Amino acid sequence: MKQKLAILGASYLQKPLVDKAKELGYETHVFAWKEGNVVEDIADFYYSISILDKNEILKICTKVGINAITSIASDMAMPTVNYVADKLGLVGNPVELSLLTTNKYQMRKALSKSGLLCPLFTACNTPDFNIYNNKLKLPIVVKPTDSSGSRGVTYVNKNSDINKAIEKSLQFSETVIVEEFIKGREFSVETISFKGKHYMLAVTDKVTTGTPYFVEIEHHQPANITDVLKENIFSTIKKALSALGVVNGAGHSEILITADNKIYIVEIGARMGGDFIGSDLVQLSTGYDFVKGVIDVAFNKFTPINYPPSKNEYSGVYFVYSKPEKDKIYKDSLYSNNCIVKSMMLLSVGDYESLDESGKRVGVVVYSHPLKKQIINPSNVLGVDI
Repeated sequence: MKQKLAILGASYLQKPLVDKAKELGYETHVFAWKEGNVVEDIADFYYSISILDKNEILKICTKVGINAITSIASDMAMPTVNYVADKLGLVGNPVELSLLTTNKYQMRKALSKSGLLCPLFTACNTPDFNIYNNKLKLPIVVKPTDSSGSRGVTYVNKNSDINKAIEKSLQFSETVIVEEFIKGREFSVETISFKGKHYMLAVTDKVTTGTPYFVEIEHHQPANITDVLKENIFSTIKKALSALGVVNGAGHSEILITADNKIYIVEIGARMGGDFIGSDLVQLSTGYDFVKGVIDVAFNKFTPINYPPSKNEYSGVYFVYSKPEKDKIYKDSLYSNNCIVKSMMLLSVGDYESLDESGKRVGVVVYSHPLKKQIINPSNVLGVDI
């Protein structure tokens, strides 16, 4: 009899998980609303239930005899994953971890308490905010405490714009975090943990639109950094994961590194990195099957891995978006078809006055090359005029 895996979420980000589970011979039980799902036709069983409905999902998982539960690239799914795993005695993370890794304010408090560098921060739930009473200086960044995809994030360098930015963030969360702006290079760190031991997989270079919204438009592995800095990053992230109580599963840590190599932690998710980072780039650049690793952890059969990886190649992601931003980023790009792994449209092509959240990105191109990073014009690959 096949072992049964519960999977929370059904967007294109979760499809690699369903595909891999079926490839490994598991029976897949997928939970998510039908709107926007791309896996209903390939899942063995599909339940049109909100991933936030912990008790209903627990009820069904108990009835069908689920052997493991997991999700990738979704912060919203993790509280339910941990709740069901705890109730059924399956592999997961402590239930209390869910708050620390999905609420940016609580996360910052826990990390700061452990002596790890974070931007100076405070929380508020009203637009009536006095920056000076909170020992902050301009410029600052305002963001929701429990949202993702750059939604509601704003860079502010004028006092008169603070309240407007807070009002925007409050549309996505009951509480917002107001923090100092740290100037530095952005990276993410991809990890997998099992029974409290953390394994480093890759450091990802990240390119964003910059101020004021910081929407991610490119990712590249391996990051262009020294071995010494890489080891310092790994040491910092291991401490951070332990400080937050992460013991099992994927980890996606976002950091800023200043000109003097100080490592600031922006946020940490106890899940795989989205934007094809975890599902595609890690395996393309290191050879490690990250998605399989996540499934192995869930079934309590994880095999420890070594770093550095056996494979060391280049991979990356380019996102397609609207005309005003396309010209700025891609006007000098060179199209090379021999390194394209996949490309797809995410939305209908449209023109936006500004790219203020990742949900407005209209297409994606994933590349891989053994020798060097290839610069690609995504609009040529996708055959669209943007």
